[in-house]
Amino acid sequence: MRHRVIVLGAGYAGASAAGHLARHLHPDDVEITVVNAVPDFVERMRLHQLAAGREQRTLALADMFASTGIELRVARVTAVDAGRRTVTVTSDDSDTATAELEYDTLIYALGSAAADHGVPGVAEHALDVASRPGALRVRERLTELDGRGSVLVVGGNLTAIEAVTEIAEAWPDLRVTLATTGEAGGWFGEKARRHMLRAFDRLGITLHENTTVDGVTATGAVAGTVALTADAVVWAAGFAVHPLASASGLTVEDDGRITVDRMMRSVSHPEVYAIGDSAYAIGDNGRPLPMSCASAGFTRMQATSAVIGDLTGRKVSTSALAYLGNCVSLGRRDALFQAVDGEAVSKEWSLRGRVAASFKEFVLRGAAWNQGHPTYGLPSRRHHLPAGRGQATEAVPA
Repeated sequence: MRHRVIVLGAGYAGASAAGHLARHLHPDDVEITVVNAVPDFVERMRLHQLAAGREQRTLALADMFASTGIELRVARVTAVDAGRRTVTVTSDDSDTATAELEYDTLIYALGSAAADHGVPGVAEHALDVASRPGALRVRERLTELDGRGSVLVVGGNLTAIEAVTEIAEAWPDLRVTLATTGEAGGWFGEKARRHMLRAFDRLGITLHENTTVDGVTATGAVAGTVALTADAVVWAAGFAVHPLASASGLTVEDDGRITVDRMMRSVSHPEVYAIGDSAYAIGDNGRPLPMSCASAGFTRMQATSAVIGDLTGRKVSTSALAYLGNCVSLGRRDALFQAVDGEAVSKEWSLRGRVAASFKEFVLRGAAWNQGHPTYGLPSRRHHLPAGRGQATEAVPA
């Protein structure tokens, strides 16, 4: 019986993890299954563009994984039982609506969603750009407004900054406002922050800093005694992971992320690896890696190296777990890249303007190409598992 590897999620981390394993593990010994809720790869780093009205191409996962030996299962993950080594999935296929899958190695890459932080009214009245359906709802609402009325974006992080500038540029007749608890881009260096504020001025964005939104209503938001009237509220105040992991028996942090060691193995269940936003991983600077596409890449590289080494007995290489900087677009032709030091503190140096926009576009195109070619042409020779190593095991009875 072949060793069963299941990858949960086909985002930036999950899709590339599956492709990397397919390139390096022999299909006679290992079967790889990817479970994803939708049939397409979503370019999450472009969702603010989709929300503002730009077209976004879709990459069908079935095409991405064609001829790789990877089995794709389009279904929602509804439960993980780490003790029994099982995953429960639900799909719209009436013949197999709910199924229980057994694994020997699990790669947990389910990512994150918008965090409402318990603020009343967010779920009922706010929109978000943390998912493709969310971005499409924003797009639909902006189209309905057709340049008339106002939009409030809540948040001061990279996603909020990209969303508010993209919307303001695409819909110049809208009144666009950003409200944030602290300072927008307050962690940037002085030059980078000044550049961002100039972009806000150029695009006519009203900025409310040190403004904590306490609730969202059908007509806007409330911050203390101040009413922020808006025809649409876009909530971009951070990310949260699905509570699935905390209910699985895996050891998790207070925020629900899976606690992992340096190899991205779960500290409680070493046959489970967590990558991307789902993982609570300590970087080389001793700080937790932030939820970001960059972290997805580094944690994926480390986890797949560890899986291959654990199964084949080959030496496990150590990948860098670093965070090099913040790259944020400010509309179509403007951006900034803020470099950070080893302590994740912004340096004086930053890349700004059209050059930074070209760099950001290069990163986006490169990430999309990598996802569209997850196996880069399978090698003619892949590693076999030594006899007795990594053999499939029976699931533990409940």
